[in-house]
Amino acid sequence: MADEARLQRALGYPFRNEELLRLAITHRSAGGENNERLEFLGDSILNHIIAEALYRRFPDAREGEMSRMRASLVKGDTLAEVARELELGQYLLLGAGERKSGGHRRSSTLADAFEAIVGAVLLDADVEQCRQCVLGWFASRLDQLSIGGVNKDAKTRLQEYLQGKSKPLPEYELVATEGSDHDRQFQVACRLVKPALVVTGTGSSLRKAEQSAASAALQSISDHGG
Repeated sequence: MADEARLQRALGYPFRNEELLRLAITHRSAGGENNERLEFLGDSILNHIIAEALYRRFPDAREGEMSRMRASLVKGDTLAEVARELELGQYLLLGAGERKSGGHRRSSTLADAFEAIVGAVLLDADVEQCRQCVLGWFASRLDQLSIGGVNKDAKTRLQEYLQGKSKPLPEYELVATEGSDHDRQFQVACRLVKPALVVTGTGSSLRKAEQSAASAALQSISDHGG
């Protein structure tokens, strides 16, 4: 198929067995065989390749530092970003309902398909070829990493700051939910006792809204010399 030929060029990898590629881009909503088993395989090998790359790149990094760096690279949001850079969404084979509801843009679907692609490359070739592909797709992100350069998430940084000052921990409260099921926006309030502060954050998930609120609290503390 022409679309699959374009996808292979985008991936920088020509499949010997194109059925594996087709399976990797087939969502369960399309019926029949789908990419869930390949996703399982891809998740495992992706974690291994990234962990090995970090081990070799950062010989002085501690286990916790490498764990944070790996988590920043293999989390769903990052995988979805890589998938979008490869324009993977336009090639996904989805059921009619899933495509109509925007499944080809959904981060979780893109991340799962990307993991399935990794698994498909492994089966089509070998570990070394899969490693070359993964390191190529993640090259710019790996180059940006440094020991201690992976920021802890905003909620963790806010909590550690308050603990270091022996101040009460923040409280988070969901204050509003807007939008349809497929385009939901959450608004969360973050309340601090010392310093007395209430800020809000929004996001497409409760977790993201909490992180946004924590980030706003940290910025406010910084602005006021906290």
